[in-house]
Amino acid sequence: MGRIIGREKELKVLEDVKFSNKSQFVAVYGRRRVGKKFLIREAFQQDFTFYLTGVAHINLQQNLSNFHRALQRFNSNLSTPIPENWFEAFAQLEELLSQNNKQKKVVFLDELPWLDTAQSGFLPALDYFWNLFASARNDVILIVCGSAASWMINTLIHNKGGLHNRVTHRIRLEPFTLRECETFFQSRGGVFSRYQLIQLYMVMGGVLFYLDHVDIGMSATLNINRLCFQRDGLLKEEFTDLYTSLFNKAEKHLSVIETLSTKAKGLTRSEIINNTGLANAGSTTKILNELEESGFIRRYTSFGKKEKHSLYQLSDFYSLFYIKFIRGSHALNENEWINGLNTPQQRTWSGYAFEQVCFAHLSEIKHALGISGVQTSCSSWINTDNGKKHQIDLIIDRKDDVINVCEMKFSITSFTIDKKYGEVLSSKIDTFRTATHTNKSIFLTMITTYGIVKNVYSNGIVQNSLTMDDLFV
Repeated sequence: MGRIIGREKELKVLEDVKFSNKSQFVAVYGRRRVGKKFLIREAFQQDFTFYLTGVAHINLQQNLSNFHRALQRFNSNLSTPIPENWFEAFAQLEELLSQNNKQKKVVFLDELPWLDTAQSGFLPALDYFWNLFASARNDVILIVCGSAASWMINTLIHNKGGLHNRVTHRIRLEPFTLRECETFFQSRGGVFSRYQLIQLYMVMGGVLFYLDHVDIGMSATLNINRLCFQRDGLLKEEFTDLYTSLFNKAEKHLSVIETLSTKAKGLTRSEIINNTGLANAGSTTKILNELEESGFIRRYTSFGKKEKHSLYQLSDFYSLFYIKFIRGSHALNENEWINGLNTPQQRTWSGYAFEQVCFAHLSEIKHALGISGVQTSCSSWINTDNGKKHQIDLIIDRKDDVINVCEMKFSITSFTIDKKYGEVLSSKIDTFRTATHTNKSIFLTMITTYGIVKNVYSNGIVQNSLTMDDLFV
C-alpha cells in the first residue's frame, strides 16, 4: 500500500474488513476518475479470488460472457458453460469460492451499476448470492464499486428488498484535498508552489486521474494549456464522456450542468426547471439527486431560508472550466490559455473558482479559525432590498454566538482593502445585521491567497485573516 497518498480513513476501514471474523459487504462509490479502483487494488494488493468489471452499454449476454471469462481467468480448471442468467453466474462463483483454500476470499465487482442492465435479474441474483451463500460464511469479502453514485446509494445501499441493510461498510471516496494533492506531487518529485497547486485545483479539482497526467517539469499554466487546449490534450474531449458514461439519457443531466454554469450563485429547483424545460416532476428531482450524489453539483441553503428554498450550484471544477474556456477554444490556437493570461474573463473565473476551492475545504477553514469542535452551519446570503444588492457567499453560523462572514479573494499578491472596498464591506455587514435581526457577534473573515495588507481600512473591520496555507492543513 506504499503507493497510496492519503485515504487514511478508507484504508482503516478496508484493513478492519480483512481481519473481520465475519463475511463483509463493502460498497465504494464516488465521482468518476477519483481513484476508487486504484484504492481497492492497492489495499488488497490485487489479491482477488474473483474480479469483474462492468462495461457500459452492453447487454445481458455480453455481461454474462465477460463474467464467464473472468471465472476462467481465476480458475482455468472450472469446466462450466457460459451462464444463461445471473443466478447461474453466481452459482458458478459459489463453486469457485468453495474450491478456494485462501483464508479470505475477496470478490471485487467493479462498475456494478453497468451489470444491472434492464430486466437482467442481476440484483435478485446478487441478493441470493449474498444472503444464502456469502453471509452464511465467515471468509468472504464482497467489494462492489461504482461511479454512478446515485445508483449505488438508491438501488444498493437503500435497497428496499432482500439487500436492505446488507451492506456492512460504505466508503464514499471524495476527490483529494489540497493537502493530499501537495503530498501526491511531492511523492513524484514535484515542487509546485501552493499558488500553482491551487491553480491546478481550480481546473481539475482533486481528481486523481487528471492530476496523474500533470507534468511536474512544467508550470501550472503550461500544464493547463497542454491538457486542456492542445489537440490531443487529455481534458479537451473529456466532458461529454464524463456524463454519458454515468447516466442514461445524459442530455438531461447535461442541460442542468449547462444551466448552472451560467449562474454563479446557483439556482433553485424551480429556476432550473424554467431554464431547462425539464418536467416539474420526480424525474427532475432524481436527476438533481444523481448529479449531487456523483459530486457534480452541490445543494446549499441561503441564510435564514428553509430547505425547500435550497439552491443548486455547479461544483465540479473541470465541468465549469470546460464550459467557460475549453469548449469555445479555437482548434488552431493551442496556446489559448497562455495568450489569455490576466484577461478579465480569466480573472472573473479565478475569483469564482477560488470560492469553490474554499467551499471544498470548509473543515480546513474551521480548523484555521479554531472552531473545529463548535457546531456550525454554512450558508450564503443575498439581499436586494432598496434596489441595492448585497451578497455574502459564505456564512459560518456558530453555536458559540458568533457568525463568520467570509470574503474570498484570489490574487497574485497580498490583497489590499482600500477605502471604497472597506465601505462596501461595512455596508454589507450592517445590511446583513439589520435584515437578519441577528444578535450574534459578526466576525469579518478574509480568505485570500497571500493574506491582506494591514492598513487603516482593514484594521477596523477584519477580525480573521486566513491565507491559502490554511487550506492545506
